Parts: sequence; C-alpha cells; structure tokens
Amino acid sequence: MMPTGPKGQTRPADVIGNAVRVMRIATGDEAEDIVDDDKDPTAKALGAKGGKKRAENMTP
Repeated sequence: MMPTGPKGQTRPADVIGNAVRVMRIATGDEAEDIVDDDKDPTAKALGAKGGKKRAENMTP
C-alpha cells in the first residue's frame, strides 16, 4: 500500500523511490501533483490577513 500525503496524494513508500520522484519533478520529467482544496481564494486571503493581525495583537 502506498503512503498518502495530507491531501490524499500518493507517495513512494521507500526513500530511494521518493528521491527519484523528486529528481524527476526537478528536471521536468514528471509533473508535480497539486491537489486543489476547493476553498475560496478570497476566503483564504482574508484568513491569512486575520491570522497576521491576530499575531500582531498577541502578548508575548
């Protein structure tokens, strides 16, 4: 069984297989699988903005 990433993408089970996959992505032989999380981009932007503002207002 292949391990899966946080968004369900499959990854090689061994270290060598993973290194080969990274090399193929880096050289352009293989496309990197990016899964869209179906979230509204404007909501993501507002969430990031709110998180930064909250971090500024927190006491150490």
